Amino acid sequence: MKSKIALVLIAIISFWSCKNNSNQESGYTNATTLENQEEHPGKKLMEVNCYVCHSPTASHDSRIAPPMIAVKQHYLTEGISKKEFIKSIQEFMKNPNAEDSKMPGAVRRFGVMPKAVYPEATITLIADYIYDFDIEQPEWFEEHVKQEHGKGQGKGMGKMKGQQQASNEETDLSYEEIGMKYALATKAELGKNLMGTIQKKGTLEAVEFCSEKAYPITDSMAVVYNAAIKRVSDKPRNPENAANSKERYYLRRFEKAIRSNEEPKPIIENGSKSVNFFYPITTNTMCLQCHGKNIDSNVYNTIKRLYPDDKAIGYDENQVRGMWSISFNKEGI
Repeated sequence: MKSKIALVLIAIISFWSCKNNSNQESGYTNATTLENQEEHPGKKLMEVNCYVCHSPTASHDSRIAPPMIAVKQHYLTEGISKKEFIKSIQEFMKNPNAEDSKMPGAVRRFGVMPKAVYPEATITLIADYIYDFDIEQPEWFEEHVKQEHGKGQGKGMGKMKGQQQASNEETDLSYEEIGMKYALATKAELGKNLMGTIQKKGTLEAVEFCSEKAYPITDSMAVVYNAAIKRVSDKPRNPENAANSKERYYLRRFEKAIRSNEEPKPIIENGSKSVNFFYPITTNTMCLQCHGKNIDSNVYNTIKRLYPDDKAIGYDENQVRGMWSISFNKEGI
């Protein structure tokens, strides 16, 4: 009897050992061990690396790429396993092309996405997150799906769940949420125009674009939101973006959080009549084309011509390149 019990225990231990080893080798995150989706590392990686082009806040007509919920809709087909889903995303990212794309409509409208060399582990975590969790969707998306596919039940719906974007009414938002809204909307507008230039004309022209258009675009968003919106850095490309002493102190705090693998939290200064909001700008693979350690010589020469005192190079991925510094009045919110 004792020998039978021992054999059963050995079998159970062996089963769980194999299961745990399998999870470790796959590189996937076990969603059941997470209290909520905010803990999943793929969420932040998706927001940093994907939302520049695939923003959930951009309008239908002004966007330069489909939202991530649409990517999920087309790739997460009925019955597909997580392993198969991640593999399909990985393969397309390694070689973006029209023939292998599962989104022919997006290719016709936006063209094939430019190749960006992201670490395989990064793509794995992003795809893992997309597979397991709801993805924020634009306000117009649900109606768009109904028009295209008939009551939202068309090809590729699969396991898509999605969630309706929260109300834009600022009266319902905290000061932190308002600041994030302004920062992300401005980032999306800059990213849309920058990536559009890269897609059509290349990185070299994108440098010229930044020197001519970044300030006007940021200023236009400041007018839209009736707020002061700045991007500042302790290693600025444009001297006008140099951080002041207080901003440099906050940059150090954000850098410490990133180095410690912590999720950086916005810093809020709550005054009697106004609010100051600060949030880090971190680097991704695309940023390194103009801000990394191995910049193309033609791009580097253009940067030095336009910005003789440039300091914004030498970064690695996921480092603090700068910070949003936003101020807005409480009155009227």
